[in-house]
Amino acid sequence: MAAQTPERVRELIWHELGPFTVFDVETTGMSPVNDRIVEIAAIRVEADGELRRFQTLLNPGRPIPSAATSVHHITDEMVKDAPHFKEAAKQFLELAEESTLVAHNALFDLGFLQESLARTGMPLWRGKTLDSLRLLRKTHPGLPSYSLQSLRAYFQLPSEKGMNAHRAGADVEWTVKVLEIALTEALKRSAQR
Repeated sequence: MAAQTPERVRELIWHELGPFTVFDVETTGMSPVNDRIVEIAAIRVEADGELRRFQTLLNPGRPIPSAATSVHHITDEMVKDAPHFKEAAKQFLELAEESTLVAHNALFDLGFLQESLARTGMPLWRGKTLDSLRLLRKTHPGLPSYSLQSLRAYFQLPSEKGMNAHRAGADVEWTVKVLEIALTEALKRSAQR
């Protein structure tokens, strides 16, 4: 009687670990306490791979310093009629509900999100979080740089017309790709054990 070979177990696809809500913010500066968010974008990745997107400029209620504008190219004129944080946060939190919140260098983005939620009297994010930068350092050690723009070049991530670095919409699209690369590698390694 021939020995039976075990059935091959289907390998997980990275998004099946989700849902994830990948997000990015652009701000008036580097301090979550003293500065404000001027743009927020998010992509929710469902466990079945379905994507839902959210993006809006925000009126910070104060002038945007020229140093910040030189990075993200968001001007006072662009945000003068934009919603304030509290209005947009409700939509963002509905999108992110019961998912893992993901950001590249999450301390920065989460710091601004939490401070802004607290400032406007909204409940803080208490769900799971994941830093794609820290994850990628584990799955791909020794890269020359882990900045999103360096990773974009290193992994040759696609850039569609109108996708500008340091704008929340483009950065969140690239972060989804970085998350896919890191989680795919992590799953591959765990399957080899």
